[in-house]
Amino acid sequence: MENQNQGRRSFIKKSAAALTLMGLGLPSFGHIKNKQPLKVALIGCGWYGKMDLWRLIQIAKVEVVALCDVDERQLHEALTILDTRLPGSKPKLYKDYRVLFENNQLDITIIGTPDHWHTLQTIAALQAGSHVYLQKPISVDIIEGEAVVAAAEKYQKIVQVGLQRRSTPHLIEAKNQIIDPGKLGKIGHVEICCYYHMRAKGNPQEKPIPDFLDYELWTGPAPWRPYDGLPHKRWWRAFMEYGNGITGDMCIHMLDAVRWMLDLGWPTQVSAKGGIFVQKNEKSNIADTQTATFEYPEFNIVWQHRTWGNPVDPAYPWAFKIFGENGYLAGSPFQADFVPYGEGKPIHWEAVYEKDQFPEDLNEKDIELHAVPATRRHFQNLLQAINENRHPSANIYESHISTACCIMANLSMELGKSLSYDPVTRSFPTDSEANEKLRRPYRSPWIHPEPDKV
Repeated sequence: MENQNQGRRSFIKKSAAALTLMGLGLPSFGHIKNKQPLKVALIGCGWYGKMDLWRLIQIAKVEVVALCDVDERQLHEALTILDTRLPGSKPKLYKDYRVLFENNQLDITIIGTPDHWHTLQTIAALQAGSHVYLQKPISVDIIEGEAVVAAAEKYQKIVQVGLQRRSTPHLIEAKNQIIDPGKLGKIGHVEICCYYHMRAKGNPQEKPIPDFLDYELWTGPAPWRPYDGLPHKRWWRAFMEYGNGITGDMCIHMLDAVRWMLDLGWPTQVSAKGGIFVQKNEKSNIADTQTATFEYPEFNIVWQHRTWGNPVDPAYPWAFKIFGENGYLAGSPFQADFVPYGEGKPIHWEAVYEKDQFPEDLNEKDIELHAVPATRRHFQNLLQAINENRHPSANIYESHISTACCIMANLSMELGKSLSYDPVTRSFPTDSEANEKLRRPYRSPWIHPEPDKV
């Protein structure tokens, strides 16, 4: 199957010959000098959607023509903040993204909605002629992901996915100095992990749906859950109905970082074990514990998460470690360390913060200061890709692989067996039980997208 898979991967690599980040690892940062303002819309005006939009405004000439959210309060909060960020802005406000696309011609659509909306909204943006900056993951099931890839290819638009470890300055430096010159020697094992206590707790009772929230449209194609409080930020992530748990949220970042650093494609096999082993008294139905193995011909990538207890390495609670015969490289959004075996000299890198260049970051509510320099570079990379008509660093196909691998880990855990996916046939060969899980059922009247019908 590995040889079959090379066709599509080879196409992506050849058409993205300039995939290197063109100096994005440098501490200095350049403003994009586009002649005409980019016509931009934001769908999903919550925490990370706003944070992404503010980063684009910092680096490019932008006209925010539309804001969209099913929560009127989030929509108007974004509008209020936008007026301080980009005075004079007069975006149109929408509840329904479909109406937004009917009434606007956009250069870039930023999508910051919950995971169960990513595929449908991205395909709609591409069909409307817009490039897309999409938060990860690209889908909640594998065929959704295949449909997004097909839509990007069909409509010849560019999608940059928010897997911004590929644009993280200190990790680029570590890759350039350690991985690319082969200083680790033969690589034989990789570990990735997340030990954050981020699984939402509680057992809230069913409540009346507030007038400012269209909960029917918020739920969209996902299964209906009785309303038990605002789903924003963390609560929706506690349920498999809307995403893929900690694996789909956190593993995808570290797996994608390792795949980027080591130039890896699809794994030959994925297996996982786990479940709710400790935190049994909460409504949340996502696993609190999981170990997954992504098998490659010469080594394995082993993922572990726990939303309880202590991290194995307190310095790297959410991280990757690449082990070679000459040492190992540890990396996270906050730092990186090369630890050689024997007499070599250790190297340490710290995250870039750019507080002097962008002092407004310091006053931004709920900002992830360690992540915003990478996000700025991620947008810069997207704009360069648009200008040069090439794939960006976290292009849709590479992001599909990382997304699908995390989905496979959860499916393996659910089905109790290892899985091997063939992207050529878009199937699990000879595994009819697993093939039944390639598509999640959609709630009526929403229709699951198919790769051949986008």
